[in-house]
Amino acid sequence: MEKPLAGVKVLDLSRILAGPLATMWMADLGAEVIKVERPGVGDETRRWGPPFVGGESAYFLAVNRGKYGITLDLADEEGKKALRELIKVSDVLVHNFLPRTARKLGITYPEVSSINPGIIYVAITGFPPGPYHGEPGFDALIQAMGGLMAITGEGDRPAKVGVAIVDVLCAWAALSATLAALLSRERTGKGGVVPLSLCACSVAALTNVGQAFLLTGEEPERLGTGHPHIVPYQAFPAADGLFMVAVGTDAQFRALCEAVGRPELVLDPRFATNPARVENREILVSLLEGIFRKRPREHWIEVLKERGVPAGPVNSLAEVFGDEGIVDGLLTEVEHPTVGRYKTVVCPLPQAQPPSPLPPPRLGEHTEMVLNRFR
Repeated sequence: MEKPLAGVKVLDLSRILAGPLATMWMADLGAEVIKVERPGVGDETRRWGPPFVGGESAYFLAVNRGKYGITLDLADEEGKKALRELIKVSDVLVHNFLPRTARKLGITYPEVSSINPGIIYVAITGFPPGPYHGEPGFDALIQAMGGLMAITGEGDRPAKVGVAIVDVLCAWAALSATLAALLSRERTGKGGVVPLSLCACSVAALTNVGQAFLLTGEEPERLGTGHPHIVPYQAFPAADGLFMVAVGTDAQFRALCEAVGRPELVLDPRFATNPARVENREILVSLLEGIFRKRPREHWIEVLKERGVPAGPVNSLAEVFGDEGIVDGLLTEVEHPTVGRYKTVVCPLPQAQPPSPLPPPRLGEHTEMVLNRFR
């Protein structure tokens, strides 16, 4: 079966994470992706490590599979000429240059669309138009400025999410916006500009917590693994490790009380409803911790799940990648000329299966092959 982006040509001028991840998913969806890097330098993530295997960083390998890699010096007239030729035949261009750099390189939307009016121009910046628009955006900075650190961590100790989650969210936004723009072009025949910012994605991700603040003006607490609006909904320590309990309804709370041998807790007015449990969070959590510490986590997971209460282990990565119930269909093997054969995660969209077999390119690996098309 032909993939949805078969025949679509994507010119990837992006580096780091958000843009490269989005274009890798486009490749899995069938697009031909050409990644352009600076000669001798390349994408910054080529040097972000350790670990390095076969001269390649795990970071770069994670988000650049499925692409043809070329090098162009965009400060050189020959490089600019080659780029213009690539723009002419591309359906999508993705970059994350600062606005001033895009102007310096001559790849603003007006300039690019004058070469190819039908192109979809995806420009990823750290911040939306305004006082910060010209400033660089890195994920940890955006998590701090965009609200995620206000709600992540515990008490007065903010924490960032363990991966560059804003970049990942922006990659999904870039993919979604590109698909929408391609659909619109199919209907209208016109290309368009897709401006995206990491900060906007961070603020949009605040969802219910952001809405609660907008309604009340009250700053939320940092609750660690807890939930601001649902209790009990957090990780608990068992005798041998942490496990997660996700009680979303009063019926599930009744089932939990029965499972732990404390059915009378349902009748306690402090815990009878979810709003009451939120109000009395510390009392209930302390009580449950005392119960859960007495038995291994597998015991509690089993008895809770038997009664329909969502529960599961707080897994290590070894446990995650060793559990077929979690990763089935999400891993593929890639053969790389220096790394060898290794496993990697694929785009989770069903339309992206099977994933592109192309390994992440070595720096400039396909330059001659790609540029020979225009000679």
